Amino acid sequence: MPLRRMDIESVIVGDGPIASLVVLRTREEADGATSRQLPIRIGSFEATAITMGVNGRSGRPMTHDLLCSVVSELGASCVSVRVMAVQGTTFFAQVELERADGEHVFLDARPSDALAIAVREEVPVYAEESVLDAAAMPDFRGVEKDEKAHELEQFHAFVESLSPEDFNVANRDQDSE
Repeated sequence: MPLRRMDIESVIVGDGPIASLVVLRTREEADGATSRQLPIRIGSFEATAITMGVNGRSGRPMTHDLLCSVVSELGASCVSVRVMAVQGTTFFAQVELERADGEHVFLDARPSDALAIAVREEVPVYAEESVLDAAAMPDFRGVEKDEKAHELEQFHAFVESLSPEDFNVANRDQDSE
């Protein structure tokens, strides 16, 4: 299945009965396809870990910082993060590592952990097209933009169809007498 490049659009840190959420958004496609949003429910600690990675490291290394350091010290590097599957409301991800010998290793991970690593390592995030088909929703900003473009096209067509006679009010008044 093809992979689509994603960006982290927002991270919502919930509290108590309010769930935490990370929302991924497909990058704009060259073919003009409308972008889609992929909301993934995560724990509040995991949401905080992603946010801390986006906002920069704290004074002491957190668990995801430690994992990134271990991978680096072992001579590997993180290449990408992939949201690979969804079953019901449970998402499955992988962290792609490249070893010093060039071999790629894929580690199963929770999406929240994979995204916390991705923001720290500044690597691309992807989602399987099948995951987007099953769980994504339209990015309504894109739908609104498409609707405005359609309205502009209709208005442009209307303006193009006008002729100078359409504006000749004096002639219309004389014709009706």
